[in-house]
Amino acid sequence: QVELVESGGDWVQPGGSLRLSCAASGTILSINNMAWYRQAPGKQRDFVAVITSSGITNYADMVKGRFTISSDNAKNTVYLEMTSLKPEDTAVYYCTAGVRTTATRYITSWGQGTQVTVSS
Repeated sequence: QVELVESGGDWVQPGGSLRLSCAASGTILSINNMAWYRQAPGKQRDFVAVITSSGITNYADMVKGRFTISSDNAKNTVYLEMTSLKPEDTAVYYCTAGVRTTATRYITSWGQGTQVTVSS
């Protein structure tokens, strides 16, 4: 079993910044990739950013240039640095990870989410 715990969500004014963290724990042989998704009220869950174990990153167009994903592989932790925040960034942000738990078992695990609210 693998648990993901997000933190760092908060209320912030437009133009502000926040840093989200997500730590994975449990039966982890290796982590292939970690990613962030977000879901606004009444909308589908959307991809935000991903980072692979080798450090390759990819971003949704809506956050390119404003958000930065990074990771600390030794701590099984991923971060999302968010700058120039807009009201439309308001959402619950979810962390997900592709985890190899044994030599033959690979799972995708999700966190419970952390709320980010951008408003004046």
